[in-house]
Amino acid sequence: MNSRQNQLKAFDRLLTIMDELREQCPWDKKQTMETLRHLTIEETYELGDAILDNDLNEVKKELGDVLLHIVFYSKIGSETKDFDIADVCNSICEKLINRHPHIYGDVNVENEDDVKRNWENLKLKEGKKSVLEGVPKSLPALVKANRIQEKVAGVGFDWEQPEQVWEKVQEELQELNAEIKSGDKNAIESEFGDVLFSMVNYARFLKINPENALERTNKKFTKRFTYLEEKAKKLNKPLSEMTLGEMDVFWEEAKLLAK
Repeated sequence: MNSRQNQLKAFDRLLTIMDELREQCPWDKKQTMETLRHLTIEETYELGDAILDNDLNEVKKELGDVLLHIVFYSKIGSETKDFDIADVCNSICEKLINRHPHIYGDVNVENEDDVKRNWENLKLKEGKKSVLEGVPKSLPALVKANRIQEKVAGVGFDWEQPEQVWEKVQEELQELNAEIKSGDKNAIESEFGDVLFSMVNYARFLKINPENALERTNKKFTKRFTYLEEKAKKLNKPLSEMTLGEMDVFWEEAKLLAK
């Protein structure tokens, strides 16, 4: 591992390169915070993929891409004299110190839950009107549901036992089934959303991340379906001409190969 001196030297090198690119590269000179935004989102998802794949070399590369964006935004901020990279670093340092009074103050905590509760209560004291204020509106619905539940749990609005949450899941499934029988599409969608929301909550009590769990299943399904396509291609038979029974044979093979 690099020494602190080498780490700081590397960061200074990145800042220097950013200065040079902003002054000399036609593409970099044209960029604004708005034009970078969608690229930043894309880079974040690529980092997420690398983490799920447990590809640490790729994680390193994607972290570099995300860091570049942070430096890029800070460079633009310095040009408008609104903020620079030092302001960004100092801002997060101050936040971390203020949000960790059990480390930098005289507050005592017993466990992780105490830390989370203190974190949310401190944010309210800082002027936030709601604990949900920090949940980005543009988050994907599944991730947003998880963050909402984590936020409210941080101030004590939560179930006590996993069994209670599972009972809620069962209750929501029954309500969904009732609406399916009624045929009211709007009501069905509403109840289906309630089922998903309660399942996300149950995942939290099981100590698993629902987004990671679903993406794991996406990858598993994709791998198995790709195997099915390859087998069909070897038989020179389009999938559309195969029966479900024929496809199921290869699907089961794919499942066995994955074990």
